[in-house]
Amino acid sequence: MSHVQLDSYILDSLMPDLVGHDRRPSAFITYLFLWRHAMRSSGRLQVSLRDIADGTGLSKRATQEALRVLERRKLVKSWQAHLTAVPEYHVLTPWHRDSTVPKR
Repeated sequence: MSHVQLDSYILDSLMPDLVGHDRRPSAFITYLFLWRHAMRSSGRLQVSLRDIADGTGLSKRATQEALRVLERRKLVKSWQAHLTAVPEYHVLTPWHRDSTVPKR
């Protein structure tokens, strides 16, 4: 079993903010899923909506709403080469000074 080291901000600030204040636990769960998988590849990953839903245990609709919240909060940036392409996600950590939104 591998271990994951979380930035304390994720648990101390982001979790209460998304779950308590925004009342969007699905957004927090989705962020954790994306963050975990993106950290293996320099903060980016290409994954389908269905794979995110399956990986988090959320419905496809809940996953879509969670991604909207994360993009609005500038915690995730996504791109698609074309309408039916699998999106690429860049997981952002705005609490770090070196976190910037990559240009596409």
